[in-house]
Amino acid sequence: MFTNIVRNRRCSALWRNHDFLNLWSAETIAQFGSQLSLVAVPLIAALTLNASPFEMGILAASGSAAGLVLGFIAGVWVDRLPRKPLMIAMDVGRALTFAAIPVAALMDLLSYQLLLVVAILGGCQTVFFNAAWSAIIPDLVERTHLGDANGKLFASLSLAQVIGPALAGSLIGWLSGPMVMGITSGTFAWSGWFLTRIRRPEPPRNRSTAGLRPVLQEIREGLDELLGSKFVRPLTTSAAVLNFGGFIFLAVYVLYLTDDLGLTTSGVGLIFAAGGIGSLAGSMIAATLARTFGVGPTVLWSATIFGVGNLLVPLAILVPQYALSLIVASETIAWMSLIVFNINRFSLRQALTPDHLQGRVASSTMAIISGVQMLGSLMGGIIGQIFSVHTALIVGTIGMLVAARWIWDSPIPAMREMPEHAEEALVEARTVAA
Repeated sequence: MFTNIVRNRRCSALWRNHDFLNLWSAETIAQFGSQLSLVAVPLIAALTLNASPFEMGILAASGSAAGLVLGFIAGVWVDRLPRKPLMIAMDVGRALTFAAIPVAALMDLLSYQLLLVVAILGGCQTVFFNAAWSAIIPDLVERTHLGDANGKLFASLSLAQVIGPALAGSLIGWLSGPMVMGITSGTFAWSGWFLTRIRRPEPPRNRSTAGLRPVLQEIREGLDELLGSKFVRPLTTSAAVLNFGGFIFLAVYVLYLTDDLGLTTSGVGLIFAAGGIGSLAGSMIAATLARTFGVGPTVLWSATIFGVGNLLVPLAILVPQYALSLIVASETIAWMSLIVFNINRFSLRQALTPDHLQGRVASSTMAIISGVQMLGSLMGGIIGQIFSVHTALIVGTIGMLVAARWIWDSPIPAMREMPEHAEEALVEARTVAA
């Protein structure tokens, strides 16, 4: 009975936390805008501007490259500057950046070069926004509520991934791609308005020497915290290996679905929709699983189940008569477990990181993940070209399967509760390690 009371208080506390609700509203609106742009920008390039395959590849790489190039630097400024004003500035910047596309279209000035500049600028602004967003959550909610808070935020992301692409397709058919980018611009402006409604003052941070200290020294502090911790390091390593294998897999996955299984674009969309449903379900149960079984065991077993769920794809290659059913099951199980893993990994990293390092640890993680994603995509294409699509899928699956090993070999599985304070988290972590 006492446990139920505690759980109810945790859930109701977030619904009474108006600052968190405003952050949640802002992120939800921004995620839907991002999903619209993910569909609209390549369609504008392909259908309106007749971009070549090489130009399409450059356009696709431009956004993720921003995370790799600016990730470490963004964290320094997130830890130096007030985070809420920085997020508002990035939202305003994204609104103005994406508004350039419909304005240029109306003036008959739209070009591939402008589209590429918009993609690069939008990607850079998103890197800073995401680093600040990750860092500000522990300022707005208690650390024991991080799992619930991140679950709600990831649920918005999952819902946007399910609804956004279909909505974008309908809107583009009705309004045209450039005009849909005008809607995207409006979502970022609306997101910034919600952020202005956050009233809680940010905790003071020591900036007395921020202007004098070399940026590289501050980047190193964030990396030392990330790579030197017996808890944050295996979380990051596991996520990096998982993404490396996952992007080897994804580089050729659509080719397998279309060439081997003969699926149409609608069929591929339905396959990905199954993953979106699994993702939404995972975001709804992630915090409950952590409270029921412990945050450490939940991180471990969700990473393990993710790897096992993806084994259904190589199995589909061996038994093609059951391939479609196995693929749908794999998408649902893999995405559900992946979101459970990411929410609890994300929350645990936030709880274990001191406030003055939140931005640098978050952005360093994003930079590492961006790097392995790009490398994984390249490796997947090379393996698929030299050997076969099936070989690339199997290699990627092996990478995703072994990612849980770094969690197994760490003290993380013994951690039961999400600590209330960073200092308590570190003391508990050292106790577990001993």
